[in-house]
Amino acid sequence: MLGPVLLAASRSDGIRRIVSAAPVTRPVVDRFVAGERLGECLTAVRALARRGIDVTIDFLGEDITDASEATRTRDAYLALAEALAGEGLGERAEMSVKLSAFGQALPDGHDLAYRNVLPVVEAAAEAGTTVTLDMEDHTTVDSTLAILGDLRTRFPQTGAVLQSYLFRTEEDCRALAGEGSRVRLVKGAYKEPATVAYQDKHEVDRAYVRCLKILMAGKGYPMIGSHDPRMVAITQELAHRGGRKPDEYEFQMLYGIREAEQERLVAEGHRMRAYVPYGTDWYGYFMRRLAERPANLAFFLRSLLTRG
Repeated sequence: MLGPVLLAASRSDGIRRIVSAAPVTRPVVDRFVAGERLGECLTAVRALARRGIDVTIDFLGEDITDASEATRTRDAYLALAEALAGEGLGERAEMSVKLSAFGQALPDGHDLAYRNVLPVVEAAAEAGTTVTLDMEDHTTVDSTLAILGDLRTRFPQTGAVLQSYLFRTEEDCRALAGEGSRVRLVKGAYKEPATVAYQDKHEVDRAYVRCLKILMAGKGYPMIGSHDPRMVAITQELAHRGGRKPDEYEFQMLYGIREAEQERLVAEGHRMRAYVPYGTDWYGYFMRRLAERPANLAFFLRSLLTRG
């Protein structure tokens, strides 16, 4: 029952002010967010690289209200691409973007988001890396996949995220399972209505497995975004059955979550990528992480009690 409450809280300005101002919050946020500045993020990226873990980096920001904020997001990613090139991290670090932060929900938002994200994708290619388009709520899916299609005409390595809790996702997986396609499959972290998404956890899990089978049987590059041990095991079995080599798919997990499992997969020869967010606009991301897993919420509440 707490999940929907926390998802609603992630969009509440009042609760944002309370949580952000609480002195105990920052040390807990640091577990899930790699700092507020680019330099802090790069320090975390280097540390992960030394442990054999690749990364996808997210400059936090969404639900922007004007075009100048979209420009700020674009410029932050351009600076990130330049930094990755300068550090020689292009082979270890890609970038994840939310098109809402590039202006997708503003007037003329589809075209605005495309115009803003295109130079980021170009800069990523010059840095020897690529971009994955994060997926947000169901109202953005068609626009996001259309922008993906346009970007892939020039940059076929551009990736996308699909969410198994949406009814439409199996068909989207079939459409994106072709050669050269890169798809990160996740369960989904937004509050969606019953008209478009499964509400029961077991139904979401079953849908995830169906989608996973489609992607693993296809000719693309599946990116398994899950902390669920069952999904990891099912992926390994599907890879074995289908003869997929370790460099033909990868696991992805969030920064600061199940770190021992990330290292275990690396030790077994799997490619492991951590989703590393940074920036000052961490509140919405942080609340969704609490909503996703009871263990995350328990960690936060324990910190409140022990530090309060």
